[in-house]
This record gives sequence, structure tokens and C-alpha cells, in this order.
Amino acid sequence: MPGAAILFALVGAAWGIVADRISARWPAHEAGVRRRPDWRTVALAVGGTLAMGAVPLRYAEPRDLLIVGAWFLVLLLLAATDLDQKLLPDLLTLPLIPIALGLVLAGWDPLLASKDLALVSAVVAGLGAPALLVGSSAVLGGGLGAGDVKLAVSLGLMAGIVQLIAGFLVASIGGAIVLVGLLATRRIGLKTAIPFGPILLAAGMCAALVG
Repeated sequence: MPGAAILFALVGAAWGIVADRISARWPAHEAGVRRRPDWRTVALAVGGTLAMGAVPLRYAEPRDLLIVGAWFLVLLLLAATDLDQKLLPDLLTLPLIPIALGLVLAGWDPLLASKDLALVSAVVAGLGAPALLVGSSAVLGGGLGAGDVKLAVSLGLMAGIVQLIAGFLVASIGGAIVLVGLLATRRIGLKTAIPFGPILLAAGMCAALVG
């Protein structure tokens, strides 16, 4: 579906820019402080283009396209607020939990609709993902926040065990490459706390796109 892929890619690029501008204002910043477009704007536009453009290449049914496309738009906005303020707002993360569970129960979750024991996989991943994050953060000293835990619940429910693991694997490899680059350029040090938000968001998108 090359036409749909181009349309989705254009929407992703535009929304990446809009999401960046939203994050420069919301959640509330200090009075009079408004960040201008910068590298985050470009990163979100490029990320939105690639992620949204890949959706029609993975899904063909209109309902699946609508659900995954809408989910990606929310994840992109969360990426924007996380990049801007290191914050994953409850207004976005909490509603994703019942929505994801409802999609699984209705058999409408595109990631799990064709899977056996979809509900079991969703519930196990929804409970296991945040538990593993908390344990990993305690061992590795990562910058885990409450928003990360809430997001992990919805990601687990939406993706299930197998695809969430696959998504984490792909996202972790990409994240490791970025971290090596940041270490090499001395942007961060060995003792710098690593935020989980960007890896979680990338894992969710990768989980939706891997077969």
C-alpha cells in the first residue's frame, strides 16, 4: 500500500512537529518560557515519518490502520513530552491502560487479534513489563519514573509477551547504538542515569511493526 504509506508518513511528519510544539507548552512550563524548535523537533518529525509510514506496510485492514495509527500518534506525543520535560503525563498514560485492555477483550487489538491465548499473553505482559522495569532500574540505576511504569502496563496489554519482547530487543539494540555514540562524544558519562521512556516508546512501536 505505497499510497497509504506515503499518506501516513506525511501525517507522522506533521504530527511530530505539532507534538513538539505542544510539548513546548504542555504540561505547564514556567511562565514566559517557551522553547523554540530545535533538534527535538527534527527528531520527532523524522521519527513520526518513519513510524507512521511503516504502519500501512504492516497492516492492511482499515480498522487496524486506524487503531495502530492513533496509538502511534499518542506515543509520539508522549515522546515529545518526555524529550522536553522528561515527563509522561497521566492524562495520556492512564487512559491507554483501559483502552488497550478493551481492545484485547473485544478482539480488536491488531497486535494480538490472530494470536492464541491473546488475553493471557496481554495480562501477563501488562503485569510483567512494569515489574521487570522496576527490577531493572533497581539493579542498573536507570532513571525510572512512575510514568514509565504506567506506560509499560499499556504496552504489555497491547503487545502481549512475544511481540513486546521482540519490540524491546529491537529498541534496545537501537538504544545501545545511541548510548555508545553519546558516550563516545562525552555527552553522557558511565554514571549517568539512563531514562527508560524513549526505549519504552520505541519498544511499543517496534512491537507493533514486527511480524
